[in-house]
This record gives sequence, structure tokens and C-alpha cells, in this order.
Amino acid sequence: MTWLLTIATLILIGIGLAIVYGKYRWQLDTANLRAKFANERQLVKPKFYREEELEGLPAPVQRFFRKVLRNGQPMIAAVKVMHRGQFNMSETEVKWNPFTSTQVAITQPPGFDWDGHIQMAPGVNAFVHDTYLLGKGNLHVSLLGLFALAHLHDTPELNQGELLRFFAEAAWYPTALLPSQGVRWEAIDDLSARGTLTDGATTASLVFRFNTDGAIDSVRADARYGTFGGKLLAMPWNCRFGEYTVQHGMSIPLYGEVEWERPEDTWLYFKGQIIEIDYEFVS
Repeated sequence: MTWLLTIATLILIGIGLAIVYGKYRWQLDTANLRAKFANERQLVKPKFYREEELEGLPAPVQRFFRKVLRNGQPMIAAVKVMHRGQFNMSETEVKWNPFTSTQVAITQPPGFDWDGHIQMAPGVNAFVHDTYLLGKGNLHVSLLGLFALAHLHDTPELNQGELLRFFAEAAWYPTALLPSQGVRWEAIDDLSARGTLTDGATTASLVFRFNTDGAIDSVRADARYGTFGGKLLAMPWNCRFGEYTVQHGMSIPLYGEVEWERPEDTWLYFKGQIIEIDYEFVS
């Protein structure tokens, strides 16, 4: 009996050490990746938002910028966000797993890194880096930070999907949606407009739907690539936003949820809440 207890204790100690080491190694990788973002940032011009920039834009887009920005608002250079929420980890049933994450985004060139920790079981996390930088997407999923579950890098489908994510999440860094930052706007109707952003060889296009107050209610991509049943397929993709608040004079949402429009149903797979957001403005 004593030997059994000793072996069990050693196993538990080994598991504990593996968890600690995996987390430490993942944190080092995250720090190195974030350093790359700091090195690749470019100067954002102009330094301030001016309402004259809205001339000729579709009416709902003009209402949006007047709602969320004030004239003379400093342009956002970078943002750091902390989230908590849930991921639906099953394609066939409702299986929500809690997560926490930090994310950095830079506006020029467009880029972000999402460092997510998804609880798979008590004490057992899947670590995820979802990244877009210098026109290249990267998705790295690791169990405990030690065992790779998926690693995709720099394919046309992934690059487009990651640029779409950056573009959709610009609701959190709204100066990145201005025409001066490369976004082209086309009218659809009184509450909708199509925005298009090109970064190098990759173009992302989204339909933005605004509420009657002028803020972004949802965005939709006609096709974004994802893995379904082990196959890479393009399907309509939707993001919805809510719980608007004012931060540094800007109106931004604190809640978001994301879903795929599959042929057989609509699959809600992400629900997230911002718990902290910090901005770096052009000086």
C-alpha cells in the first residue's frame, strides 16, 4: 500500500510539474511573439480623426463614426484586451468550455495576437495563439503548452480568415475603420454598408449592420474558411456586438458572440466579454 501511495504521489507531482513547465514555456513564446508586434509597428497617419474624412461615405457609416468618435480623437496605434467567456467545443452538440485570454492588436500594419487558455478539464487547459501579422495568419493549439493539437501557418485561406477577424474586431479600435486607414465603404441600405480592407495579397470584405443609434450591431462575411468535420470549408460567418460603453471618448462594445451559418443550422461557437481594455494612441 505504501508503494502504491508513493507511485501515485510521484505521478501527481510529475503532472503538476508538466503543467507548470508547459505554462511557463507558453508564456515565453507569447512574450517573444508580442515583441515581434512591437518591432513591426508602423507610424499611423493622420494622428487625429477629423470629421471632414467622412465626406462622401454612406449615411450609416457617417452616423457610426459620429456616434463612436469625437472630432479630434487621437488615432489608435495599439490595444490590449483581456477577455473571459465560453467556447462551444463540439460541432454536433452544445459543449461550452470556459476560457480566459489576452489579445494585442496593432492598427498599422493590421495585426493581432489572441492568447487563449481554454479549460478542457479541471486543471487542464488548451492554449491557443490565433495570430495575424505582416499578411500571415498563424493558428497554434497546444494541450498544456506541451503537446501540439493543431498548427496552421500562412495559407491563403487562413490569411483571409485572420484578416476578417482583425477587421470585425475593429469595433474595439474604431479609428482603424476610417478611410484614411485603408477601408473602402459601399452603401447597401440605411442601416448597412459593406467595408473592404486589403493588406498585401489578402482582401477582407464584411457587411456591417448598424443599430438605430449608429453603433455596430453585427458584421457578416459571405464566406470565411473553417474546419468542419475535418474538412476546410468556406461558410458565412457572423459576429454580434453589445453592451456598449465609453472608453477614452470612444463608444465600444464589451460583449461579442460569433457563429457560423452552416447548411443545416446556425452554430454559435463563441461568447466573450471584455474585462479590461487599454489603448495606446498616436503621439
